[in-house]
Amino acid sequence: MTERPTSPPEPQPVSGTVTRSAIFLVATVRDDEAAHASVRGWCADAAAYVRSVGKRVPSGNLSCVVGFSDNAWDRLFGDPRPAALHPFREFGSGKRHAPATPGDLLLHIRAEQMDLCFDLATLMLGKLGDAVSVVDEVHGFRYFDMRSMVGFVDGTENPEGKEALEFTVMGDEDPEFEGGSYVLVQKYLHDMTGWNALPVEAQERIIGRTKLSDVELDEGVKPSWSHSALTTLEEDGKEIKILRDNMPFGRPGSAEFGTYFIGYARSPAPIEQMLENMFVGRPPGNYDRLLDFSNAVTGGLFFVPSAPLLETLAEREAPVASAAASTAIKTLIDVTSMATPVVDVTVSSLTPASAAPADGSLQIGSLKGVSQA
Repeated sequence: MTERPTSPPEPQPVSGTVTRSAIFLVATVRDDEAAHASVRGWCADAAAYVRSVGKRVPSGNLSCVVGFSDNAWDRLFGDPRPAALHPFREFGSGKRHAPATPGDLLLHIRAEQMDLCFDLATLMLGKLGDAVSVVDEVHGFRYFDMRSMVGFVDGTENPEGKEALEFTVMGDEDPEFEGGSYVLVQKYLHDMTGWNALPVEAQERIIGRTKLSDVELDEGVKPSWSHSALTTLEEDGKEIKILRDNMPFGRPGSAEFGTYFIGYARSPAPIEQMLENMFVGRPPGNYDRLLDFSNAVTGGLFFVPSAPLLETLAEREAPVASAAASTAIKTLIDVTSMATPVVDVTVSSLTPASAAPADGSLQIGSLKGVSQA
């Protein structure tokens, strides 16, 4: 009798409906076994919390994506671990610097109404209790017709439908984590006084698109240092995409105007390549001029397990560490507080030699012949 093919695991809603509101929560996990056990147990109920709040307003499109950092995965779950999960890689230097900041757990909560986001965030954090400490919380809003804080339409080239799944959800390149994704987050603050002082034509050259109609500038006009040019990646003649769900945020009374960048992909490599192009330049020195007006103040990389894996993570036993390894374990806060050199280098030079592709490719799943089934 022929075996029936097994369906791939259901992913978390990484490519969910575009909504009007979002809350981004980054938290650290207290480094003791009681806290670790609490977080593992919470994983089994996370989806149920979304249903409990969301069922009250079915049209609200409430969802939540849960992700774990490299440091958190090792402390909470141990082996096996996602193959491409690693600490956030810093890029650039001086005024153009993409920093790594503390964070073990990411919650990306989305809904049409902020009250739904707020209620779910309150419920989830209440259940986690003192096992976690929130280190960054941003309440984002949709700005008119999908505009970013700097006034341009955001996410125009996002993949949709099956293409979105192809670029964001892992296949069998890492079989134990099929259905998972990687997500990178950064909080940017903008110099809106300086930006608004620029003529619209200058802004359009920096972004690489027209401001009113959102049409990409012709190649003969668009500068090589424009945001659009430096964040467009190709491999073997095919464009490699990520899924962005950025949100503006701000406090006018404090002159705070920002964009919360969040990018999903089936590998960290394309997002990291985009950051290298922006902060270091392609070639080096030909950097993204939007960074003359935008300052990255946070940075984190997280793995998003599939929906069934998230639930079963509650059944994981505490990782066993040797006595020597136990004394060496530090929380992410400890690690980031140490003096860490930030180097103007490429992604490939930050990748262990054993993991670096020989052909310089980004090794993105199906783009390298890996099945999506």
